[in-house]
Amino acid sequence: MHSIVKIESSLLKGARKYFEEHGFIEVVVPHLTKATGACENVTTMFELDYFGQKGYLSQTAQLYLEVLMPFLGKVWCIGPSFRGEPCADERHLSEFTLIELEFAGNFKELLEHIEGTISSMINYVLNEREKELQLLNVNMERLRKIRRPFEKITYTEAVGLLAEYGVKWGDDLKSHHEKTLVQIHGNVPLFVTHFPKDIKFFNMRENDENPAIVNSADLLLPMSGEAVGSAEREYRYDKLHQRLINSTMFKQLVEKGGSIDEFKWYLEFYRRQGILHSGCGIGLNRVTQFALGIDDIRATTAFPLNKESIL
Repeated sequence: MHSIVKIESSLLKGARKYFEEHGFIEVVVPHLTKATGACENVTTMFELDYFGQKGYLSQTAQLYLEVLMPFLGKVWCIGPSFRGEPCADERHLSEFTLIELEFAGNFKELLEHIEGTISSMINYVLNEREKELQLLNVNMERLRKIRRPFEKITYTEAVGLLAEYGVKWGDDLKSHHEKTLVQIHGNVPLFVTHFPKDIKFFNMRENDENPAIVNSADLLLPMSGEAVGSAEREYRYDKLHQRLINSTMFKQLVEKGGSIDEFKWYLEFYRRQGILHSGCGIGLNRVTQFALGIDDIRATTAFPLNKESIL
């Protein structure tokens, strides 16, 4: 376990080094929020009584980074993401470390930043933790072969490859689908891009040529599956407001007694500000899982937390 902690430390160092070299400013963000800290699914948020108001443990700092981005250009943060996962298995944790970034830029630049961050993380582990990797019997040649640019396919192409498994256009991809796609492409990092709008976060920007899809990408890694979720962001107020109130996430919020007022500060910001920007969230434990070449996410941290364990 000491080796795992050291490897995790080097992965974080590699991410931080990339951000420093590319002009990203680290931001301290809140971890007690309203529904603005939700990541697509309000029902998995941990509720708490915040001085008589309903609050939640945050799942993402995305919206908080977004409102700083126009003034700072490139921002990032690191912190815990809390999810009330009903499963205690090799795939899910109730608390995990999330690295997030937002910047003024487009989809192409976004994928380049993700590739650069992941490559830097892996390179730091290879350079600093050879002893620990050997102790854990990690195949380091597999990691040394990682090259940019990463492989890319569209969601539509992915559905075609998975048709024999019963996957249809509009379905969300499950973990076993992700692992199958990675295996088909030679067990290397793989972007799946341009998902259907209806299954993604409300502020992912619609594709100009096909509004049924969004300019989004999930990075799938061998062993761990989806390790990064990313997209261009919608910045036009009217479109953003419409997408929010029509989203499944908002319907869940209303069912829990919430309202549009929880997003008032965020929406009001986009009445006055609006530039093309993009961002992502990188799950540290999923990257660690890939680096170690292991199937069980619970073995990627010193203190794994799920519904069956709390210290």
